[in-house]
Amino acid sequence: MELNDRAELDTSQVNDLGRGVGSGRGMPIPLPTGRGGLVSLVITVLVALVGGGIGLNAATNGDGAGGEDLEQSCSRDNPDRFGNVKCRNLLYVNSIQDYWKQEYPAISGRQYEPTDTNYFGQAVSTGCGTADSGVGPFYCPADKQVYIDLSFYDELASRFGADGEFAAPYVLAHEYGHHIQNLLGTNERAGQGDQTGPESASVRLELQADCYAGAWARHATESKDKSGQEALFTSITESDIKEAVETAEAIGDDTIQQRSGGGINPDQFTHGTSEQRQRWFRQGYDRGDPQVCDTFGTSRL
Repeated sequence: MELNDRAELDTSQVNDLGRGVGSGRGMPIPLPTGRGGLVSLVITVLVALVGGGIGLNAATNGDGAGGEDLEQSCSRDNPDRFGNVKCRNLLYVNSIQDYWKQEYPAISGRQYEPTDTNYFGQAVSTGCGTADSGVGPFYCPADKQVYIDLSFYDELASRFGADGEFAAPYVLAHEYGHHIQNLLGTNERAGQGDQTGPESASVRLELQADCYAGAWARHATESKDKSGQEALFTSITESDIKEAVETAEAIGDDTIQQRSGGGINPDQFTHGTSEQRQRWFRQGYDRGDPQVCDTFGTSRL
């Protein structure tokens, strides 16, 4: 994966909120019990989908500590900007949203509605309530925004062995897949179905987001910067895609349950097995078309 040093990044798509306080839940990539856990997540997802969120708070930094100036840090004038994790993730967000700006009208007949990604530390207040970094990255349907504590990538590498560079864009593309589902109304419909189990609506929702992430990855090198003139990625290799697939494997329900020290219990699945997550990401990537991501219309997940 090579990033274009000439690309002009759109910093308006990211809010750097700094540190926050509190605790809570969103719609996350799950971590084992004891660090966010799996058990209480489903309840929060349901509340966010059918109840419009908890508290309906605007996204704020809980303790008033602001983040760095991304406009300056991520400027083309800074030759070291892509050594900064915030600037790299800003580029990923720009690419994902440029892709959906082009693709969403084809699958919906409507214009894409961009949304922000919020960097936070420790905890943050959202339209779905207060969330701590223990839940991992998540999308809040109530305020239509993505939230991530960037230290999650360190944990993804150290605890799950997913240390490839392409893990980060895969994670963000998955969360923006939930935004697409929210715009299409898929989230709301899924909230009326079973939220745990191998065939549950929750599993279908998550696997579809993986597939959407794969479709973006197929076209990522076509995405343009803020000026519309420069590519954001100059290359993405099969090795990068392998890293995304390995990340999908690392965060499958069965793998997470095994890592947490218990047996595999399909009745508690919320995101799909490692094999399923890999396969659906790969399907989106191989076909390069989000319309092949209909996890709700297939009998084989």
